[in-house]
Amino acid sequence: RELSLEEIEEIRDQCPQMELEVFVHGALCIAYSGRCLLSGYMNHRDPNQGACTNACRWKYQAHEATQTETGDIIPVQPIGAWNPADAAPQEAEESPLVLLQEASRPGELMPAYEDEHGTYIMNSKDLRAVQHVPRMVEMGIKSLKIEGRTKSHYYVARTAQTYRRAIDEAVNGVPFDMGLMRELDHLANRGYTEGFYRRHVPEAYQNYDQGNSGNTQQQFVGDIAELDADRGWITIEVKNRFETGDQLELITPAGNRTFTLKHLENLRGETIAAAPGSGHRVRFPLPEGGLGNDGSEFALLMRHLPGAPSVAAK
Repeated sequence: RELSLEEIEEIRDQCPQMELEVFVHGALCIAYSGRCLLSGYMNHRDPNQGACTNACRWKYQAHEATQTETGDIIPVQPIGAWNPADAAPQEAEESPLVLLQEASRPGELMPAYEDEHGTYIMNSKDLRAVQHVPRMVEMGIKSLKIEGRTKSHYYVARTAQTYRRAIDEAVNGVPFDMGLMRELDHLANRGYTEGFYRRHVPEAYQNYDQGNSGNTQQQFVGDIAELDADRGWITIEVKNRFETGDQLELITPAGNRTFTLKHLENLRGETIAAAPGSGHRVRFPLPEGGLGNDGSEFALLMRHLPGAPSVAAK
């Protein structure tokens, strides 16, 4: 993941018999090749064993500190409870020594240093390289890796579907569809970057505002619990609230179907206005044209959020 496209191509040219895998999508570790000690040091969970707690993405508060004669770093002022107002940046003639306090760990202070390379607790944007799939296919890359260890099955399904389409179209010589970029915008993310595939200024790599993933365009709202093609009904295991009038999208292995929900029932056959949320089952008529027979029982249901770019309903 630290290589440019040109460097990957050079490896391919120099070692044509070697099968290459490249990382194309998901959370980027701030440490080189994932060799980070933050999670192991703070929580005894080793990133190199797949147990990272993403400590680099937490919210921290800086406290002015000083160094004692014995070399200990201690706070200048007594430390109280977490107060976001205290974290406002202040002008200073030179960078002072500071102690960091994580929001959920009041009283646990960690010295922070800055040298000519900067500081080391940072938050990377997520990698998105679907636009480079055609070139990777042309190079002869054998495998594309998507980071999804701590993600939902919805995230994994949607991401894999998008990259599968990009691969198939590249193999068949179809020009890259920029709509695939927008498909990935619908997933929760921390902002996207191309990583090191092309060289950018640092601001293109980092998210300085928040550590959590966010999504303002689409929401996963349910799994298919039962598909009755003969009667024309779908039963949904609800994960998040949705209601009649919502623009929904069924994600299936054979392709996606977008439609406006016009009718909704509970399992007693009573008409309802909304699916309340997780823990409920509801049903509605199949969209016009049905879903086909190619793995439709594994379909996922998604809701387009208000204010998101409109999609033609079917």
